[in-house]
Amino acid sequence: MSIQATIEDKLNKALSPDRLVIINESHLHAGHHHHGSDHHGTYDGTGETHFRVRVVAASFAGMSRIDRHRAVNELLADELRAGVHALAIEPAAPGEQTRW
Repeated sequence: MSIQATIEDKLNKALSPDRLVIINESHLHAGHHHHGSDHHGTYDGTGETHFRVRVVAASFAGMSRIDRHRAVNELLADELRAGVHALAIEPAAPGEQTRW
């Protein structure tokens, strides 16, 4: 299973979101330097290392933005340890306005 599919599966099971979009943005980071990863020197933009997660879930109602981010980071801790270099999280509760 791809990293993106694993992320989608974990978030769907844990949050039962109303809306979930996972975008692989790895190609946008070609040429960046990654320290402390398998990519020594300049990153070529391939693979599954940078993701944007847009999620609307009822469980986020009443939570602060920081707590929402922490919840998603905790759910995806294994993926972050295993090579996901960056995770942009855009969490919302149902009825909250989103830019996407």
